[in-house]
Amino acid sequence: MTISFDSALGIHESATLLRARRAEVLSNNIANADTPGFKARDLDFASMLKAEQTPGAEASTQSVTMQTTQAGHQQVMADPASMAADMLFRIPNQPSVDGNTVEVQEEMARYTENALDYQASFDFLNRKFKGLSKAITGE
Repeated sequence: MTISFDSALGIHESATLLRARRAEVLSNNIANADTPGFKARDLDFASMLKAEQTPGAEASTQSVTMQTTQAGHQQVMADPASMAADMLFRIPNQPSVDGNTVEVQEEMARYTENALDYQASFDFLNRKFKGLSKAITGE
């Protein structure tokens, strides 16, 4: 009897990867809060996750082809160019005079919410792996 990690782990594997990407984007926004003309960006998490989970859909992480030398190798690698296509510019409530659209408090709130969602998915995956490990060892 084989274990399919796709069915065992569900959506949380893709969610943690996308949450990590979103954390990078949000932290970049916060880091550039004082940069004149900087435009705050964000990922459309829902549509990216849907693309990751839809069979046959061209997901943003599947655009780079790698050579596989063993059956266990996977064909998944992030492509920054396709990820940039999934990024959206944020519309500020009150843009600054210098053209910067970063609202630090809102970015920090989004970053915190994203971190909590990432941790929830990570904890779920951790429990799944512990359960699979117990099943394999017969505990």
